[in-house]
Amino acid sequence: MRVTQSMLTNNMLRNLSSSYERLGKYQEQLNTQKKITKPSDDPVVAIKGMRYRTDLVEIEQYQRNLSEAYTWMESADDAMDKMTLALQRVRELTVQASTGTNGPDEKANIAVEVEQLKEHIATIANTKVGNKFIFNGTNTTEAPVNLGANQISSSTNDVLLEVSKGVQVNVNVKTSDLLKGSNTKDIFTELTYLINDLKSDGDIGKYLDTVDSHLSNVVANRANLGARYNRIELIDDRLGSQEVIANKIISENEDAEMEKVIINLTTAEAVHRAALGVGSKIMQPTLMDFLR
Repeated sequence: MRVTQSMLTNNMLRNLSSSYERLGKYQEQLNTQKKITKPSDDPVVAIKGMRYRTDLVEIEQYQRNLSEAYTWMESADDAMDKMTLALQRVRELTVQASTGTNGPDEKANIAVEVEQLKEHIATIANTKVGNKFIFNGTNTTEAPVNLGANQISSSTNDVLLEVSKGVQVNVNVKTSDLLKGSNTKDIFTELTYLINDLKSDGDIGKYLDTVDSHLSNVVANRANLGARYNRIELIDDRLGSQEVIANKIISENEDAEMEKVIINLTTAEAVHRAALGVGSKIMQPTLMDFLR
């Protein structure tokens, strides 16, 4: 087959074009520190990257859910701590009033303080996080306790947050569980009876067991919440490890090996310069240059 000048020139131009593409590829990798900049560069890497990033997005969403769970549970724990202190003070006053050394005036003064503690407990039960009441189940827009109307929420809905794939955790404590539990009457009804007997100089000793029962109920609810809190801490640790692994996999899939890129770029530049040198001899401007 006769090799013409045109064939040599076209072949040389194709080789130079390929050389420019390689140089562009390695320079892009050097600038971005990524193996690819568009899916067509390597569809396999691109598809894997999409899958890995989907996994990472899920992990990040679970972590945001955990952050909300922490806020709810820590707020509830703090509220129950304050409620425990209030009930302990009610118990102290009940013991004081039941000794028989206090007259009607002293009991009336104790009744005033118990009334204040009752209102304080109601305020605690209406604790909010942001604009949400945390002790009223999923009905977060209404206060669970209304002393004026003598109403306590009977909501039985749990607030469930998905904190891992297929894992939901209840982050709230229901009003009925906290303020009544297994007792026959709620704490506000019992405190109202106590206040009335204090004002009428009635028998106060009978309320000790009642106050103790409600106090134990609050402590039990707090312990139950603490167990759930410990669980989400374990889940949080696992999600943190999964996030590190996911980022590592994404990096291994997408990040360019810079040492290798620099070597490839240096080699490509040398080959390109050599190709240009050969090409300059092939593409002579006149016939006389070939005859020299």
